[in-house]
Amino acid sequence: MSRKLQLVWFKRDLRVADHEPLAQAARRGPVLALYVYEPSVLRAPEFDACHLDFINDCLESLRDALARIGCPLLLRTGECPDVLQQIHQDHGVHTLWSHEETGLEVTYARDRRVSAWCRTQGIEWRELPQFGVIRRLRSRDGWARRWDLRMSRPLMQAPEHLVTLPAWHNLSEVAAAHPVQGAAALGVRGHKRPQAWRGGETRALETLHSFLNQRGVDYRRQMSSPTTGFEACSRISAYLSWGAISMRTVHQACEERRREINLAKQAGAAVDPRWAGSLRSFSGRLRWHCHFMQKLEDEPRIEFENFSRAHDGLREDTFHAERFEAWCAGQTGYPLVDACMRALHAGAWINFRMRAMLVSFAAYHLWLDWRAFAPWLARQFIDFEPGIHYSQVQMQSGTTGINTIRIYSPIKQVQDQDPQGLFIRRHVPELASVPLAYLAQPHLMPATLQQRVGVVMGRHYPAPIVDHVTAYRRARERMAAVRRAPEARSEAQRVQARHGSRRSGLPPTGQPDSRRKPAPDHAAQLSLLPDETTDAQSDPQV
Repeated sequence: MSRKLQLVWFKRDLRVADHEPLAQAARRGPVLALYVYEPSVLRAPEFDACHLDFINDCLESLRDALARIGCPLLLRTGECPDVLQQIHQDHGVHTLWSHEETGLEVTYARDRRVSAWCRTQGIEWRELPQFGVIRRLRSRDGWARRWDLRMSRPLMQAPEHLVTLPAWHNLSEVAAAHPVQGAAALGVRGHKRPQAWRGGETRALETLHSFLNQRGVDYRRQMSSPTTGFEACSRISAYLSWGAISMRTVHQACEERRREINLAKQAGAAVDPRWAGSLRSFSGRLRWHCHFMQKLEDEPRIEFENFSRAHDGLREDTFHAERFEAWCAGQTGYPLVDACMRALHAGAWINFRMRAMLVSFAAYHLWLDWRAFAPWLARQFIDFEPGIHYSQVQMQSGTTGINTIRIYSPIKQVQDQDPQGLFIRRHVPELASVPLAYLAQPHLMPATLQQRVGVVMGRHYPAPIVDHVTAYRRARERMAAVRRAPEARSEAQRVQARHGSRRSGLPPTGQPDSRRKPAPDHAAQLSLLPDETTDAQSDPQV
């Protein structure tokens, strides 16, 4: 083994299992492991204290796992490549190892600086893929097959022992000199989320196991409702986003569980029939996860610009600050919207159907431009993944040009997803005494009933900030007008060619024409009808 230092730079890949950069570095020389608290990333409008808390849990777990194989974890604060330069001056870095990252402009710019620094120093930077995202992809044709091949490769085993530099042999001393940094010390905005899930590689594996063997049995039917989705959904999305578990690990565990169930059925064992459909749906969502990340990889400008430039100017001219603030606070006067937002305040997670409703309400009922609320909403999601987030926010806002426009009714969603009002009463306790018949629209209660139950509109709970029927009609008319324009059709063809799915296992895409609604890129997430269609067949949240 060479004595040339191999520096493993951890970013959104906070684990030791199935970590190819770590495994490759271990074969080539003494290893140092590094994580950097980068002020530019921490100050990004999408970053929140809930993300840092989860990351720090993962770092504690990573430090313990590395210590067991003899490797220290350096935690530094500063900008890259300044931190790398200091380590190089002190120890002489031969090779820098990391995973590829499909991130925000701030991390993309950082990576360009790191690449330039490596060239000037004569240091090789080895970036390896960890998702199904293909860099410098020229065509989506064949993407799904390449995803399958990548996810079917054998898992990379964690090294049994790592050689490190003599100066770092005292691991407890290194840990004391490189402590985990909290939000206050780093100046990160946000607050504690008392109900947020904790991070770490061990918790990731436990969460996946409980889903595949117990919680996920009725996933297909229960994922849409906030009353059942918190348990029925896998809840591994944050672990994937921050890399406490690899996509390949999840995919292979799911496929192994499907084989196990099929073998049990063939042997005549009693198997709950719901498992087959639930695991099939979950497996599809793993592919969707990377499908949407690929969009940002292929076209980074979607962080800032509409997919379809024909939609430019649609909402940018006005910003309703009071509507935005009411939406953020969970004070819109629409109980399910407010319950979902307050659930995010407490736990930084909500199921996909309710995320889509929140964005739909902001984009259509409140007529807010997605750029006005997307960064704020990113801070509420503990599982924020840039490629998924910006693709989905634009999709639910109607600016992709290739997806049908679905405007969720926050009233009908109560009937469909919280018919007993359990979720609303839990998160909007001021409505606890409202009769079920009025819970979706408490403003319709007669004044005498408001007095009797102690919920006076405008005093104990706000009246609706917009009228649903009026807002829906106006939004539909505006969106239809844009879609009829010739430039919208040409833009749809361009977006479809670059970003549309190419596989029967994923919902197909299509271009709009004068005879029919455009086929969805994402399983009818949206429609130009009132919200009366069934739930999406696929979504990227797992």
